[in-house]
Amino acid sequence: MFENSRSWLLWLCVAVLATWFVGIFGRAYWTPDEPREADLSWRMSWQTEKSVPLLAGEAFCEKPPLTYWVAGATMRAFGMAAWAARLPNLLYALITALAVLCLARRSVGGLAGVAAAAASATFLLSYQVAIWLASDAPLVAAVAVALLGEYQGFYARDRSGRLRGYTLMHAALAVGFLAKSGAAWMVPALVLPTLIIWEKRWRELLRWELYAGLLLQAVVILAWVAAVYAGPHGAAHLKIFLWDNLVGRFTKVAAPAGLQYTTGHHNSAGKYLFELPLYLWPWTLLVAAAVRRAWMQRRVPQDRWRAVRFATACMLPTLALLSMAATARNIYLAPALPGAALLLGWWVQTAEAAADRWDLGAVRATAAMLLLAAAAATAAAALVGYDAWNELPSRGWYVGVCAAGILAAAALVRHGWRLAGRGRLTSALAALLAAYCALAVFPASQIYPQVDRWHDLAKIGRALRADLGGAPLVLIGPDETTRAWVDLYTSVTATRIAVPKGTGGLARLRAAANADPRRRFLVELAGRDVSARVLALAADLGVRIASSRAAPPPWTKAAGLDVEKIFALPYGRRYALLEPAAAASRRNKASY
Repeated sequence: MFENSRSWLLWLCVAVLATWFVGIFGRAYWTPDEPREADLSWRMSWQTEKSVPLLAGEAFCEKPPLTYWVAGATMRAFGMAAWAARLPNLLYALITALAVLCLARRSVGGLAGVAAAAASATFLLSYQVAIWLASDAPLVAAVAVALLGEYQGFYARDRSGRLRGYTLMHAALAVGFLAKSGAAWMVPALVLPTLIIWEKRWRELLRWELYAGLLLQAVVILAWVAAVYAGPHGAAHLKIFLWDNLVGRFTKVAAPAGLQYTTGHHNSAGKYLFELPLYLWPWTLLVAAAVRRAWMQRRVPQDRWRAVRFATACMLPTLALLSMAATARNIYLAPALPGAALLLGWWVQTAEAAADRWDLGAVRATAAMLLLAAAAATAAAALVGYDAWNELPSRGWYVGVCAAGILAAAALVRHGWRLAGRGRLTSALAALLAAYCALAVFPASQIYPQVDRWHDLAKIGRALRADLGGAPLVLIGPDETTRAWVDLYTSVTATRIAVPKGTGGLARLRAAANADPRRRFLVELAGRDVSARVLALAADLGVRIASSRAAPPPWTKAAGLDVEKIFALPYGRRYALLEPAAAASRRNKASY
């Protein structure tokens, strides 16, 4: 995906780095998951027991603690800002790209390595993983390194090469396990048997070099397991870590209602296949061209087709396994994306000197998609800018930066289209990559701070802390995000109570309210606010937008509670702060 000259290569590396910088450092915590991950990391930065992450002071056994160890260390050094918590993501993204580069370079060639690294950094799903505060970024980095070691070990020509490769694989999988448990094993564990069956290399299963590194994995993983087991409720925590949360993603298991993961993110037949083009955007059609070329060349000598077999072994078995799981999220497929990047790199290397009309047509169609993306970025920048016009610190800067990025992207797309027409495939791809980066850097850098206003839970947290004035707080039916931001920003240890259902639930809530008139209750409200400017614009355009008024839950009065205050973010979450009706009555009388 790069021009051959070193200057082009340098500039495009800078452009890819810039996309990471904007996504990682240019925005605050966004819901639903990042506030939870931030609270887990913040807690880990100072809690004494490091083996089990804590969410608002309670054990959180969904994922092992590696992500929170590293993010907690950077938060301890630089503070609670989102950029500090995400700082390790830059390292994870670099490791992933370099591992894919080495894999493709070893299996195909130098140009394939650079192209595969560029693709792995810019697939839409890969970009989401790289910039999001979650355990998926270190997981994907570990799996990419493991795949590199697996390839080196499987195709090594001597014993020492096999030992080095397979040991690297095991070391990376040990790190991946500490990031996201057994999910780290999924792709590498499917690749090896697939290759053995495909190439009929049954002897590989008998090589001691394949198993020597298991000792390293065992030492790392069992050390953490022992630390968890030795802590409070250790056996119960391990069951959640290793059974409920892992096996429970694929099928229903005997677990409490709060740990039944099959109740959310339901899977459906063909879901991953239908969504795969979106995961691979904007290089979807290039991957399709690579699949076509691979099929056309399926009878070439085995040594020249290794990269295709390895890429296929990464993607297809993983897609098949995930398609059978009870739950489905796009992020589950992220560890298999190095396979798609490797296939794309192979295509660039093989098609560079002999691109046919289908290859060049895929490049031109990709250029057309990026032009549509530029149009979408224009509309998004215009709408967000119109909505936040009065809050923009510098309107001219906002318009200028967005316009410069969109115009540059359009010009680069046009240049790529022309180069493809002349048969210069690699140069055309370099131009399209630069266009993609222009959109992901310039308009995004201006849009993200405005979107931050929609996710500014710290603002609600500060206001809530001031309103409480030290009063005890009860959260009514909170989700993990609510528990996290309250813990992060209010400096209050909140208790929880279920949303009242029936007379029994109302009685418990009423008793809690009567027990302490100082007690306050926080509950999330349904719906979202839409700004008056956007509603007026929609009305002028004849578009109907639903905007509901923030109303307290219908059970409020029956529970003996009154609304003290409403907190709302534009297009974001809304909460009601409730107080006992008796306390509200006394306050009103005193005010009167």
